[in-house]
Amino acid sequence: MNIFEALRESHERQRDLADQLLKTHGDSPERRNVFQALKNELFAHEVAEDRFFYIPLMMTDSGLGITRHALAEHHEMDEMVEELTELDMSNTGWLALAKKLTETVHHHLTEEEHRFFQQAGKILDEQQKTVLAKQYLNEYEHYKEISKTML
Repeated sequence: MNIFEALRESHERQRDLADQLLKTHGDSPERRNVFQALKNELFAHEVAEDRFFYIPLMMTDSGLGITRHALAEHHEMDEMVEELTELDMSNTGWLALAKKLTETVHHHLTEEEHRFFQQAGKILDEQQKTVLAKQYLNEYEHYKEISKTML
């Protein structure tokens, strides 16, 4: 497995959870569970992706631009998750913000897969892609466990 395949697996989970979230209603156990799962997935993925995909790319001139852009989008999503966490789930503004988060998640993942991965593929050699995948998956699993107790 290479880093791109490893990242895509989490991307699919993020898309599914974000879409499921929009199908929930009010302050329900279903909404709480799906939102918690999405928060956990985003957190674990972001920490591991930053460390084992974007930081190595940031060390190259050609990877600096995409890294800055992606990290800014990660921050934007973090802010929305924080707002959603603090907002009452039965508030009408909650679903509107969840829709905005879902759109941002979809945009970010599509941009990564169709633009950033192509650029990164030219920067990283095959061995790096494999090693980074292993490191990413270890970190991702570690933070999935941590996020269950933190978030």
